[in-house]
Amino acid sequence: MRLPPAHRPTPDPRSARRRGRGLTVRAAAAAGAAAVLGVTLMAGSAEAIVNGEDSRERYTFMASIPLSATLEDGVVLKAPCGATLIDRQWVLTAGHCVDPDLGVTPDGLVRVGSEHRTSGGSVRRIDKIVMHPGYAQGKAGAPNQDDLALVRLDRPVAQKPIRIAKQAGPVGTPTRILGFGTVVGADSPEDWVFPERLQQLDTRRGSEDECFDRAGETRLCTVSPKPDAMACNGDSGGPQLQRARNGRWELIGTTSGDGDNDPTCSTGPGLYTNVPVYADWIRETIRQSG
Repeated sequence: MRLPPAHRPTPDPRSARRRGRGLTVRAAAAAGAAAVLGVTLMAGSAEAIVNGEDSRERYTFMASIPLSATLEDGVVLKAPCGATLIDRQWVLTAGHCVDPDLGVTPDGLVRVGSEHRTSGGSVRRIDKIVMHPGYAQGKAGAPNQDDLALVRLDRPVAQKPIRIAKQAGPVGTPTRILGFGTVVGADSPEDWVFPERLQQLDTRRGSEDECFDRAGETRLCTVSPKPDAMACNGDSGGPQLQRARNGRWELIGTTSGDGDNDPTCSTGPGLYTNVPVYADWIRETIRQSG
């Protein structure tokens, strides 16, 4: 999701998506390619996540983290990462959204509980970021490892956090993903269009085979029954939900990357970090950090 140091070799341009759907422009920035991006990111009203729809209910736990990256030609690239409120003062996001080695910096704010990317909800400053100790960038197109980070807000919010599920449902379980990511699954950042309105997409838990054995105990394979629809750049860190027995939403996943090592956003399955597997680490981190 981040821009790597410019001395790294330039990978295939499609790898701009492979290691997460947050900012995901490392390939474009490497080896001087950033100078030719000419990035202009706009808010749009088209359908998104790609090919999702405007949110139809209130998600008080949905959060957004604005990010910035200065490219080699001085152009400042702006994009969001998603996050989920799991405690009145903590949000959960993808590790690659806040990885300093990837060259992208959070703007220092988190917006919680709004259906709109740039207005409404509660806005708080970032007080502390805790990366999962096992987090590592995926190499040669492999998935990221332990792709989670906790972000403490400078003070609590009034919005209600979401409960973390005891476990993700079995293969075939209906799920829903949320995000403010680009509505256009383009390789070039200059063609990305970020919606102002929160987008949702009904999905299901897929099998490991459907994600080409990139899923597993710590990563959920996510498949869209709707053609040409899936999370994309800017959706990293956002939630995957399932219904609890009482009908309420509960958190099972955090947007991490691609379920195929060479898809477009809209045609490939998605990889989501299996949040319930990390519930003990999440609780202990919050307890120790206050």
